[in-house]
Amino acid sequence: MLSKELLDVLACPKCKGELEYNQKNEKLICHQCRLKYNIKENIPIMLIDEAEKF
Repeated sequence: MLSKELLDVLACPKCKGELEYNQKNEKLICHQCRLKYNIKENIPIMLIDEAEKF
């Protein structure tokens, strides 16, 4: 689980917008860019090239 402090400072690397934390699936979601960023071992993988489109 990511800390609230970390979630408060994280932003989408593509648009700099807000991210939604999906704790169940361990993903950070940017609805504006329609990208999902994976979280592995409590570390967000904030690379645009590795994000999943939806």
